[in-house]
Amino acid sequence: MRVTIFLILLAASQAASAAKLVGDVKSGQALFRRCASCHAVGPYASAGYGPQLTGIVGRRAASTKDYKYSEAMKKSGLTWDEKTLAAYLRAPHDVVPGTSMRFWGIQDEQQVADLLSYLKTF
Repeated sequence: MRVTIFLILLAASQAASAAKLVGDVKSGQALFRRCASCHAVGPYASAGYGPQLTGIVGRRAASTKDYKYSEAMKKSGLTWDEKTLAAYLRAPHDVVPGTSMRFWGIQDEQQVADLLSYLKTF
């Protein structure tokens, strides 16, 4: 129980730190190359190994029609705001246990801010 409370407080602290950082779109674009093997963005984006991420900020989780989401993601009830996306990018399996995303996360807060800045351009 104490470990869970500690982890929640730590995540909230990290989210507050990330919110203070200003993201760089060009750096985020470079970082997105790592994501591009599974995800696409842009006006002609479609699902591949992962869902397309165009318009991700403000979108309900598991809501695109062209991707088969995990049951965990369907049941998550999340809406992808910046805070939730930042937490997910840091530790996807902590935010949505059972997610099918095969990614361990980004620990560098500036990189998270950069990637979010890039994604918000779509």
